[in-house]
Amino acid sequence: MKGIIACFTLSNCYFSGMFFRFNFFSFNKYSWVLLALFMMSCNSLWKDNSGEEPIARVGESYLFKEDFEPFLTQGMTMEDSTAFVTDFINNWASKQLLLSKAKINLSEGKLAEFNALVNTYRTDLYTRAYKEALVQQGSDSIVSQSQMESFYEKEKENFKLKEKIISLRFIELPLQFLNKEIVISKLKSFDDEDVRYLDSIGVQFKKLHFNDSIWVSASRVREEIPPLTLENQDRYLKKSQFFELQDSLGVYLAKITGVHKINDIAPLSYIEPSIKQVLLNRRKLNYIRKLETEIIDEAIKEKEFEVYVQDK
Repeated sequence: MKGIIACFTLSNCYFSGMFFRFNFFSFNKYSWVLLALFMMSCNSLWKDNSGEEPIARVGESYLFKEDFEPFLTQGMTMEDSTAFVTDFINNWASKQLLLSKAKINLSEGKLAEFNALVNTYRTDLYTRAYKEALVQQGSDSIVSQSQMESFYEKEKENFKLKEKIISLRFIELPLQFLNKEIVISKLKSFDDEDVRYLDSIGVQFKKLHFNDSIWVSASRVREEIPPLTLENQDRYLKKSQFFELQDSLGVYLAKITGVHKINDIAPLSYIEPSIKQVLLNRRKLNYIRKLETEIIDEAIKEKEFEVYVQDK
């Protein structure tokens, strides 16, 4: 006990403060964890010069403070920290014991198969991370408008719509809104003066959407206008159509300015994000292929890689 007591006087003892709350002769259920942490964190007689003292062992596998210390946050109370460390040690021990049993009881063939899978996964994980880092450093991430337009013209037939899309102006009014007819008139004509008027009273609307150059899917329109359904949408979602619908929540006013039906070629503005991603992915793949070729060529040149030809 002298070795332990001596540690309490050291100000740099990491966990020493915990032990003032415990009676050495009546440990609670967490005391073995705290004792292990204490022994590991103090420069006591139990620690030799061979390295950090482990806090748990299963067979030839050891658990050290550095294995779980990153998960301990300063906001944790002593009770939370103790419970966390206890669970961590028990989970670690359980996995190690199961692994040990598996190595004994699984067949040699299964062990070889799993080892091959582990090696493949590790190799893939490292190489994928390395290639991603190289791509971020060396690959151009800018796609110009002309590049997107060129790709769109060549691949138009692959951009047929699977859902109707709409461009529209839209306002949702409260049920008791007083100047509905004025708003309807302004939303229909929508010249500069109308836009300024609608903007000036926009705070009275529940929702508004004035940018009719943006294409949105019919399903998205139905989400914003609940009385509009899959069954009745063809009656209302027509080019140049104005409609007014109402339910218990509000009054919905919409002016349709454009429609593209299923199997129409999607407008470029609607699929620009998808085209940009396709072009970036192609650029990334080409860069990786070039990188892999250069790595092999360099290894051959430096005599780090060679293939042995077997005589038949």
